[in-house]
Amino acid sequence: MNMTKKIYATFGAVLIAAAMLSGCGNTIRGAGQDIAGTVEGTQAAGRSVERASR
Repeated sequence: MNMTKKIYATFGAVLIAAAMLSGCGNTIRGAGQDIAGTVEGTQAAGRSVERASR
């Protein structure tokens, strides 16, 4: 009986760790998309200033 509890506890810990790691991956991807959007916005603003100065 003790071995069964240990197996279930280990399996549960692995599932929790996997869920947490996948959550971190989604956060990193989201941050990357936010940064890419900021860079694109900055480039667009630079192009607007360049066109206005002509």
